[in-house]
Amino acid sequence: MRKVIGIGETVLDIIFKNEQPIGAVPGGSVFNGLISLGRSGIHTAFISETGNDRVGRNIIQFLKDNHVGTDNISVYPETKSPVSLAFLNEQNDAEYIFYKDHPHDKLDFVYPDIQPDDIVMFGSYYAVNPVIRPQMQSFLEYARSHGAILYYDVNFRSSHKDEVMKLRANILENLEYADIVRGSKEDFEVMFNKEDADTVYRSQISFYCKNFIYTQGADPLEMRSAGGLSKQYPVMKTETVSTIGAGDNFNAGFIYGLIKYGITRGQIADGMTESQWDQVIAEAQQFSANVCQSISNSVDQSFADEKKRELEA
Repeated sequence: MRKVIGIGETVLDIIFKNEQPIGAVPGGSVFNGLISLGRSGIHTAFISETGNDRVGRNIIQFLKDNHVGTDNISVYPETKSPVSLAFLNEQNDAEYIFYKDHPHDKLDFVYPDIQPDDIVMFGSYYAVNPVIRPQMQSFLEYARSHGAILYYDVNFRSSHKDEVMKLRANILENLEYADIVRGSKEDFEVMFNKEDADTVYRSQISFYCKNFIYTQGADPLEMRSAGGLSKQYPVMKTETVSTIGAGDNFNAGFIYGLIKYGITRGQIADGMTESQWDQVIAEAQQFSANVCQSISNSVDQSFADEKKRELEA
């Protein structure tokens, strides 16, 4: 049975509408996707860290309740678990304020078992953070040498815009490790000051990684592949309550699709067929649309149960 291993941050997301809190949910970019995959019957494990506080304990319990392995989460007694405030606007898009002590980040873990065609999901500031870069880099090396598929979600927020030059080498190295790269229009505006899918792919991505997904909110997403395919996909129309987790769950659905349709690392390297891309992106869009219909960061249980039945069929 193939597994998905995620490495990333954990936070408690406190969600505001009209300046008043309306909910608090455990989150984190890779975390949100793993919760959805765990609910959907995929074998998952998470590499991360929390503080030894009430928030940290709740986060670990939440992972266990959603069938995500927690053996590789380090708990640090002297650290407070991170919190983020997410303010929803009229379109239910979120603006974030993060409360996290990055200089105190650590990353000590035993490498999990990784088999060929298992999938490693990584991204966000966590994937480029200089403080834990040596550990991140050696883990990505380990995963690649064991035949894993590496899925990189750039997810580079404007709050780190002033660090782009300092982090550039780490970003490019991540692109090189990745078998598939996904990023949003905003990510590439912040990082490279470019906002057209073709320009970004040709000038920044294709030299390092041939498989590229470029999302732009409600506008059509763009795909470029190792096999030379280039395609645009309209975004599913959906009533949004909150767009928090939309991209994270796009990733989850894409990875679910790779497993459901038996797509291997070799097939990704040679170039997936157009019908394979169509199938996998359809799954990604279903996961993303579902999460927008609530203030949860992950897909709801009835959707996940349906996806579990599809896997078992």
